[in-house]
Amino acid sequence: LCPTAPTDSGCPPPLAPQAMLRSSQPLTGPNRKRCREDEVLLGTVLDEGERGFIIDTRSAQAAKQARMTGGGTEPKSSYPQWRRLHRPLERGRQLQESFIKLVDACNDTTINMDRWLNRLESCRWLSHVKAALSTACLAAQCMDREEANVLVHGAEGTDTTLLVTALAQVILDPSCRTLAGFQGLLEREWIEAGHPFHLRCAHSAYSHARLKQEAPLFLLFLDCVWQLSRQFPFSLEFSERLLLTLFDNAYASAYGTFLCNNEKERCLCKVKENTHSLWAWLNQPGERQKYLNPLYSPNALVIWPSVEPQSIQLWQGLFFRWIRSSQYLDEAWAEIQWLVEGSEPPKDSAGNRLSRSLSDPTARPENAR
Repeated sequence: LCPTAPTDSGCPPPLAPQAMLRSSQPLTGPNRKRCREDEVLLGTVLDEGERGFIIDTRSAQAAKQARMTGGGTEPKSSYPQWRRLHRPLERGRQLQESFIKLVDACNDTTINMDRWLNRLESCRWLSHVKAALSTACLAAQCMDREEANVLVHGAEGTDTTLLVTALAQVILDPSCRTLAGFQGLLEREWIEAGHPFHLRCAHSAYSHARLKQEAPLFLLFLDCVWQLSRQFPFSLEFSERLLLTLFDNAYASAYGTFLCNNEKERCLCKVKENTHSLWAWLNQPGERQKYLNPLYSPNALVIWPSVEPQSIQLWQGLFFRWIRSSQYLDEAWAEIQWLVEGSEPPKDSAGNRLSRSLSDPTARPENAR
């Protein structure tokens, strides 16, 4: 079991009234074995009369089938103060196939509107985003509104478990929405927690290889964070550019931050001794400024995202980045930055060009020249 309590420095603060914990599945097996140590450990989290929630990211049927291979769930008789909730999230081949289908659809510029909408629906990527956000909101709601302790696990505890706990902390904890706090969250909840980056991000969606272990769980997390940034544009200190940079470096990087599958492998390969850290590069004063959100205003409240279908949007900045230039959007964000800082934008900025074209009816727009 691993308690997760985020701070800006990445170190856990003193114990809070509610705790979020993560683990792998209990190894009850077909004979329904008990683990007294686990029972005692979970019992110490709750006071007398308190209750807690176990959020299992597998379906009830999948959890039941796991007993045949030595896994399983927490028996009610052994954990009477804990209520188990099943919220199934895809983590394997189906998620990877969904990602591949979406990328194929986004890069097909010959399809008409009906065909595009059909392919977008059939890939089910936005459904995965909605499911992840919904489960994270459930975990956050149990802590914030029910004032209950929460344990999250799936099978191994290194995929969908991390997706849920990390998203819940972004929703609940304003320190995780700062640039430094978000880096600490990634280090703690993804890297140190043992997400197998080497297996999950072995190839991109453009690769013809179909590896069994590959799945874009980390990309799904970044997409969900982008959904939060779109619904709460003032509440996250970092910008979309940081999320895109993290995606790029998870799949191909000049830095060692996302190498290997766990801490043991990184120690054996001496990653820290032989590579540079992505965080050290991002935190250089000249680089750090590029990844800040100019609209950021610290928000101490919990941010509850809408998970209605109309609220979940395709992350165009990522999925359309190879077929559509981001020049004008980049220029618009640069001008927002200048306005926030109170400085004058360059004379040839997008805003000045637009002003000149509006004041001079004979001027032709750039895309018409």
